[in-house]
Amino acid sequence: MALSVPVMISLIAEPLTGLADTAFIARLGATPLAALGVGTVVLSSVFWIFNFLGIGTQTEVAHGLADPQDTRGRDTTGLALALAGAIGVALAVLGWPCLDLAARFMSDDPDIQRGAVTYLEIRLLAAPAVLVTVAAFGSLRGLQDMRTPLRIAVGTNAFNVLLDPLLIFGAGPVPAMGIAGAAWATAGAQWLGAGVAFAAVRSRPGLPPRIHWSDARKLLAVGRDLFVRTGLLLTFILLATRAATRIGVESGAAHQAIRQVWVFTALVLDAYAATAQSLIGYFLGGARIALARRVAWIASLWAVGTGAALAAFMVLGENAVARLLVPESARRVFASAWLVAALAQPLNALSFATDGILWGARDYRYLRNAMFTATGIGAALLFMQDLNVVGALSQIWLITGGWIAVRTGFGIARIWPGIGCSPLRNRRSG
Repeated sequence: MALSVPVMISLIAEPLTGLADTAFIARLGATPLAALGVGTVVLSSVFWIFNFLGIGTQTEVAHGLADPQDTRGRDTTGLALALAGAIGVALAVLGWPCLDLAARFMSDDPDIQRGAVTYLEIRLLAAPAVLVTVAAFGSLRGLQDMRTPLRIAVGTNAFNVLLDPLLIFGAGPVPAMGIAGAAWATAGAQWLGAGVAFAAVRSRPGLPPRIHWSDARKLLAVGRDLFVRTGLLLTFILLATRAATRIGVESGAAHQAIRQVWVFTALVLDAYAATAQSLIGYFLGGARIALARRVAWIASLWAVGTGAALAAFMVLGENAVARLLVPESARRVFASAWLVAALAQPLNALSFATDGILWGARDYRYLRNAMFTATGIGAALLFMQDLNVVGALSQIWLITGGWIAVRTGFGIARIWPGIGCSPLRNRRSG
């Protein structure tokens, strides 16, 4: 818990900012809020595809921590930062021509499309900053330094929230920019955070005297499996958001509010995954399998308990969330879908915990294959859904719960009893 709590606070800092963006933009109406939902889910999808820069770096640094003479942590960190900067620039340059197409794919409403494109154009300018921060945080957490990312995340996102009302609504000489103001606030804060994170990594673990590009193949091999897995995960989220916005503006706005809270709760739960990843990588690096399995058990218990607590808070806080995040016109479709999302939290918690456990064990390919199955089932159900029936938004969240359940089942089976070639299979060692 000493390691998990700082991670938890740092991980929830960004979705708290997202909740603040949602609350501010909700004051402008359902259409800007739905546009914000489209813009944020598209960007999240793009950036999360490259989360191997953080996950792969964290695992390699954690495994190398068991041997003080091992330089792989420093070498992997330098390589990951270089790749992050290069990929970020490529995204910023190549992403612009695709924005109209992405907005049209996500919504048929021209007003939603225009708002989403405006938001995406500005946020793409910070793509290198986002990916550099991901790689730097992975390196620091691999060293079991959870407090430095916490300080950076809280400071960066506090700066974002301070800029939001000024740039969205205007004040004095600053004009009201609406959804564009929310995008500028976020982009500016992300560049600030990237600079501080880079400085922290230069201090520890440090940077290599030169980048070992020959090692890029190994990191990109990890990235291949995580890229596919994350792409499949985000494909499902994109399809669910697309289905919600196609139901209508009100459903799109309600879905954005639920999804934003769901992201918030997911990242709270991901704290146990990040901590388990570092500890399991450390113990497996020292061939101490029994201790790694003990970490897996404790992380899973904490995750399920926290998931149950989050579910209770969501059920009890429904009215407060509706007043804060949901326009009046969208509240009719919000309540039943919100309840479904709340009740799925314990299962969601366990899926995140098992992901982190298997990341620490370098079991990337298995996670990729499990996501193939879950997303295939979930996407098929979304395409078969009738969007014109009463309660269509609730059905989207029921399908999301089933998608989570499939992922969770695969994760548990790989650890207990340890199906296939599980790196965590029980042995007489540790």
